[in-house]
Formats: sequence, C-alpha cells, structure tokens
Amino acid sequence: MGNGYKIFWTENALKELHLILKYLEEEWSEKEIINFFRKLDKRLNLISINPRLYAKTEIKKNVRKSVLTKHNVIYYLFEDEVIKILAMFDSRQNPDRLKL
Repeated sequence: MGNGYKIFWTENALKELHLILKYLEEEWSEKEIINFFRKLDKRLNLISINPRLYAKTEIKKNVRKSVLTKHNVIYYLFEDEVIKILAMFDSRQNPDRLKL
C-alpha cells in the first residue's frame, strides 16, 4: 500500500474474499489468480489514497462501490480516517445476499 488511509477488512469481507480465492483456485490458473490479486491490490491502493474516488451507493448511507471486475465489486465505508472494506461481492449472486 502507498501512503494513504489505513484499510480495515471486516470479517464478512474476508470471508467473501476467501470464497472468491477458493473459486479461482478451482476454476482458473495460477497466473489468473495472481492477476486478480494484483488488480485488487492496485484498486485498494487507489481507494486508500483517494477514498472518495468511487460513488456512494443507494443501498446504505456513505457506502461506496468500486467495480473490480465484471463479477466482483468492492463495497467500502470511509469514516474516522479509516476505510472499512464491508464486502467483496460476486455480482452473479442474488443482490439480496449482499451484507453491508
């Protein structure tokens, strides 16, 4: 990470990230997994440097949404100088399953 704000992962977001990793390991190559995590790292760095970069959602007040890939969305909250990653949502799921 760069010199931006600290990022805190909620338990829910870590659980979802683990499920994404498990799926990638079963269905994709190591190269694609590495590319996914590089993309994730770059995106988190952008969010850390400029947390207001991505638009607020209409789902919950002050929650922001960053589309990482066509299937993965990062939901986060910026408050008290800390960025909280609330969810790593697979957009192929039923939106009712989104936990924020």
